[in-house]
Amino acid sequence: MRGLIIRSQSGFYTVQLENGAQVVCQLRGRLKKGPRREDKVAVGDWVQVSALDRKTGMIELVEERQRLFARLAPTPHGEYQQILIANPDQVAIVFACADPAPRLGMLDRFLVIAEKQGVPALIVANKIDLLSMEQAKKIFDRYPPLGYQVIYTSTQTGQGLDELKEHLAGKITLFTGPSGVGKSSLLNAIQPGLGLLARKVSHGTRKGRHTTVVRELFALHGGGYVADTPGLKALALWDIEPEEVDGYFPELRQRVEGCQFSDCTHVHEPQCAVLQALKAGEIHPERYQSYLRMRFGDENDRTEQLTDR
Repeated sequence: MRGLIIRSQSGFYTVQLENGAQVVCQLRGRLKKGPRREDKVAVGDWVQVSALDRKTGMIELVEERQRLFARLAPTPHGEYQQILIANPDQVAIVFACADPAPRLGMLDRFLVIAEKQGVPALIVANKIDLLSMEQAKKIFDRYPPLGYQVIYTSTQTGQGLDELKEHLAGKITLFTGPSGVGKSSLLNAIQPGLGLLARKVSHGTRKGRHTTVVRELFALHGGGYVADTPGLKALALWDIEPEEVDGYFPELRQRVEGCQFSDCTHVHEPQCAVLQALKAGEIHPERYQSYLRMRFGDENDRTEQLTDR
């Protein structure tokens, strides 16, 4: 039987079968063999299972992943890739328009990681009721020309909630962002109780050093899932070399071939297409500063925590 892994905890996986039933499964022993450089199975994986009884089963096959969202974890035997979610359709990055004031350098970092991992990004500008639309768009209007859609939302007025629901329907969405931006309130507004469930799981993973990490997909009434992924605060630019950073900024990526030197840093070189575009006002200066920080920042900057500061 084919199904989707919607929950992972301590080697047990809850699988939502295509026939609507749920079974709790373990991984067949032969699938555990071989070098362990990454998680063998993760939330979001499509699997083939065999039933042991009506409520339990064994995972016999893990289907090939289309994409993933992962982070690197150091181990005594080398680096290990922890898969936070497999096969996400998109990542919804939530920032507040105010209270707290949006740190767009952090948003740029989220976007670079999404670009690197091949996951389409949707920007949710929440708490629009605290500003005028004109003020909010002045903050976020640098992103739509780059291909990133921005949805302006408010749980107080209901603005943008229907549009957000439409973008979540039928998709597996990683819902993330800094603390205090109203993620739980948004999830509750989309579906009553959803934010409380996600928060309960997330907070439960932070109670002590040895608490087992739980990862879970929460089903949406309109179809699709929202992913809860504890551990995003440690997500960093762990597998991006400094010279690759420009490739994950769309406005830089489309211009690097016009640079005179193939190893152009876009700082001082002559006939640099990026600097020319910056001077012409075609690249937002704050986005350029984000590039510089990610390209040349020290190790503390490159591993800046993304949430729960």
